[in-house]
Amino acid sequence: MELIKRLNWRFATKAMNGQKVPQEKIDRILEAARLAPTSSGLQPFEILVITNQEVKEKIKSAAWNQQQVTACSHLLVFAAWDNYTEERINKMFDLTNDIRGFKNEGWENYRKQLLDLYPKRSAEENFTHTAKQAYISFGAAIIAAAFEEVDSTPMEGFSPEAVDEILNLKEKGLKSVLLLPLGYRDADNDWLVNLTKVRKSKEDFITEIK
Repeated sequence: MELIKRLNWRFATKAMNGQKVPQEKIDRILEAARLAPTSSGLQPFEILVITNQEVKEKIKSAAWNQQQVTACSHLLVFAAWDNYTEERINKMFDLTNDIRGFKNEGWENYRKQLLDLYPKRSAEENFTHTAKQAYISFGAAIIAAAFEEVDSTPMEGFSPEAVDEILNLKEKGLKSVLLLPLGYRDADNDWLVNLTKVRKSKEDFITEIK
C-alpha cells in the first residue's frame, strides 16, 4: 500500500527547485535500476549520472530548454549499446560464470545461440532491442524515485544526436535513449502539482482471461 501511495503522489514534475537529493537516495534509485530485469540478463545499456552544471546546461539546450534538466539535483542519462557484438555478449556470460563459480552446459548453449543470432542482425535492429531494455530499467528508476519521495521527469524530448556528442557516447559504443532528472518539485511554479492524477479505470485497463 505504501508503494501505491507514493505512485499516486508522483507526477512528471515540470519545475524543480534545485535542492540536492541525499546521496543515499540516489544510490538506492540507481541500485533499483541496476537490478531491473533485461533480456538474457545482458544489461545492454549504461546510466550516466550528471551533476556538473555546465554539462547539464549543454544538455538543456538539446532538450528543448526544459527547466528540469538544470534545476534537478542529478540528471540520469540512459544510454543503450549501439549494437550487439560477440565481445559484449561474451563479457556478460563470462561475468555470470565468474560470479556463480561454475559453467552450465545449458547456459553455454544459450551463449552460442545468442552469438549465432544477435551479431548477424543489423545494428539498427539490435539498437532497437537494447533501447527497449533501457526502458525497463528506466521504469524501475522512476518507481524507486517515487518510493524515496524524490521527484522525477521522464524525458524523451531531446536530441539524442546532440546529447551523444556532448557526452562522447559514440566513442563508447552507446546512444542516448532517455533522460531522467531527479530532484524536488518547485510547488509554486509547477502547474501540474495540484492537479488530480488521471489514469484509465481498472476495468478499461485490465482484461482478465480466466
